[in-house]
Amino acid sequence: MTSRSNPFDDIERMFDRLSDQFAEFDPVELGSMGAIAVDVRDEGDAIVVVADLPGYETDDIEVTLNDERTLHLYAERESETEETEEGVYVRRERTQESIERTISLPDAVEDGETSAGYDNGVLTVTLPKQTPDEDSRSIPVE
Repeated sequence: MTSRSNPFDDIERMFDRLSDQFAEFDPVELGSMGAIAVDVRDEGDAIVVVADLPGYETDDIEVTLNDERTLHLYAERESETEETEEGVYVRRERTQESIERTISLPDAVEDGETSAGYDNGVLTVTLPKQTPDEDSRSIPVE
């Protein structure tokens, strides 16, 4: 009598192979598929966020400081391609693409003094850190 393999063992082996294949993905490459690649630098008195947004116009980009520790980036663009042959549509395509990312900041920042610039597909957001209130006072612990 011949022994048959357990089908559950076969399924488990398939899942192991799939897991191994996903482990080989580079997270940086995955980030380029719909997410915004960012660098966050602490420059002492400010946090600087640099984001890659190639192909967008300044008007396509929205930067929002949701609270003192959360920055939200959103970009959307539309394009239209049209090819005609003697007045008849042979092909017409409209595309709309949007990407966004929410970034948790390492320190609280001032919302009134932030600035953003966009040059050659690179967005740079400078966020000055909050300074402790001079009116704060020490509370003794008993």
